[in-house]
Amino acid sequence: MPNWSQVLDELREEDSKRANSQKSTLDVVRRRHLLALSQYTNRNVIAYYSGWLSKPYSFGMDIQDEDRNAFMMAVHELDRNKGLDLILHTPGGEIAAAESLVHYLRQMFGNDVRAVVPQLAMSAGTMIACSCKSIVMAKHSNLGPIDPQIAGIPAAAVKEEFEEAIRQINADQSRLSGWQFILSKYTPTYLAKCENAVRWSQDFVKRELIANMLAGKPDAEDIATRIVETLTDFSGNKSHSRHIHSDECISIGLNIEHLEEDKQLQDLVLTVHHCFMHSLSNTACTKIVENQNGVAFIKSA
Repeated sequence: MPNWSQVLDELREEDSKRANSQKSTLDVVRRRHLLALSQYTNRNVIAYYSGWLSKPYSFGMDIQDEDRNAFMMAVHELDRNKGLDLILHTPGGEIAAAESLVHYLRQMFGNDVRAVVPQLAMSAGTMIACSCKSIVMAKHSNLGPIDPQIAGIPAAAVKEEFEEAIRQINADQSRLSGWQFILSKYTPTYLAKCENAVRWSQDFVKRELIANMLAGKPDAEDIATRIVETLTDFSGNKSHSRHIHSDECISIGLNIEHLEEDKQLQDLVLTVHHCFMHSLSNTACTKIVENQNGVAFIKSA
């Protein structure tokens, strides 16, 4: 398998060959390996990459409604009977955008969508992965909690804090003065917004799990409930940025495929991952959505 430095050597070699060409060396090498992956699996491949790790202060790298246009372009003219392997590397983003994207891919490929997570698919990225029939993860791959954030504040934390305040005040009225300043920040509208966001996240992921990954299982409802409760448990996860490894994903009921069990697939997926990370690290690109035929949406800072 070409590792990080070997991919870099390949890029340099290709660059010297194409010194007078108008084609981007990064694009040429990335697309070569993306096509090789598709040819090995005999499935469509769409890679969805964000550059938030190398460009943490740039904007527009989260999951947005704009991404659906990119996916429409990537899906166009694909043989949908081959299904889809969706490679995800994203910090997450808007629940509404993720839900709409899942709905679109379901319309295009039915339930034959497999998520591939070479490194990180956090927050709404985890939601998208949970909507697929299975999730391919390596030992170093991670999903993340799906508790929604409102202006950077965990909605579940606000809900828990308010409920704890009410519990303490009902038990001892003298505690009201201690809680007054905190409670004054919580308008009824804001509390309702937090409650709705938490319920929306839970309902969306549970519905998608039952519709695809857990379809046909007699205890699908119970498994989906356990998965959703674990992924939205703010107190248990401690932080929205917590990294959840494949063994824990399996323990809560997610259908995980171990990337290491197929050595050739592992080599192909990780080489593709290195190619995309080089593209994001060494250019102004902040997001790439690309299929195996080289049809790509590339967003730059």
